[in-house]
Amino acid sequence: MAQLPELRLVAVCDVIEDRARETAEPLGIPYYLDAVEMVKKEKPDIVSILTDSGSHPRIGSQLAPYVSVVVVEKPMALTLEDADNLIEACETHGTRLFVVKQNRFNPAIQQLRGAVDQGRFGKMVLGTVRIRWSRGQDYYDQAPWRGTWKLDGGVFTNQASHHIDLLQWLMGPVESVKSYISTRLVNIEAEDTGVAVLKFKSGALGVVEATTATRPKDLEGSISVLGEKGSVVVGGFSVNRMVTWNFTEPAPEDEDAIRAITDPPNVYGFGHQPFYEDMLACLDSGRRSMLDGLEGRKSLEIINALYESAFTGREVHLHYVPQSVPLGRG
Repeated sequence: MAQLPELRLVAVCDVIEDRARETAEPLGIPYYLDAVEMVKKEKPDIVSILTDSGSHPRIGSQLAPYVSVVVVEKPMALTLEDADNLIEACETHGTRLFVVKQNRFNPAIQQLRGAVDQGRFGKMVLGTVRIRWSRGQDYYDQAPWRGTWKLDGGVFTNQASHHIDLLQWLMGPVESVKSYISTRLVNIEAEDTGVAVLKFKSGALGVVEATTATRPKDLEGSISVLGEKGSVVVGGFSVNRMVTWNFTEPAPEDEDAIRAITDPPNVYGFGHQPFYEDMLACLDSGRRSMLDGLEGRKSLEIINALYESAFTGREVHLHYVPQSVPLGRG
């Protein structure tokens, strides 16, 4: 935010007072323990919600009447019902809703999306994501909500949600899923490892491999898209490095694409600044965001379907009503 002259941070809020104070004092801004009190008093244009996943929709719905824009980190909610309630609350009050999926703005991902939009792949064949990250028990012990079904979920919901979003964004709507989950190396309610097979409405297939049980450190966060006329692999540990860019029909931009490499300092990448830049452009022009509430809901529906399949042992077709999913409920 500090890199964007259009934005000014006016206040912060946390239910843990020490955390709120530690953030606010170096910036010379006030802090609050109640978010509604904060927005009523400070009257900001935009509020950004960075709390535990399970509280995103509740806080967003509470603040929607008082602000012009609600920005919510992924996932926007844990249940589809909560996601729909948040979308409805924002629509009711004329509040713009933006869901943070910052990896869409990685240069390599933007190059890949451009090739999809240009039809360079032809008939889609296979899309694959691999998240091989390391999260030890100390990570989950940082806060009591981590790794719980009610407020967090496991690797599918937390770490892999970005990659599942990219997969459906690049490959198109999902028809059905079949998945398995397991908790291998940490003591949490939810899964630290999961695999899934997806059928897309186009007829293409997809694979999700996700784990936080990689040891001793993060290995990769990658996506592959294969089609009848080309293959692209974006690797690195946060879908940040163009590894493969091969097409049967060359184009002028191909030489630049293979140089689409950024090495962020951590798995969060560099995408937040361009996300906020795009948000500001949407507000200035009035155009729809590619990351509004309805778009953020798409990957959440897939994640819920993955859990439904894992708990029932069945192939789950979208769209459906979750029946056996503890996510967001406990």
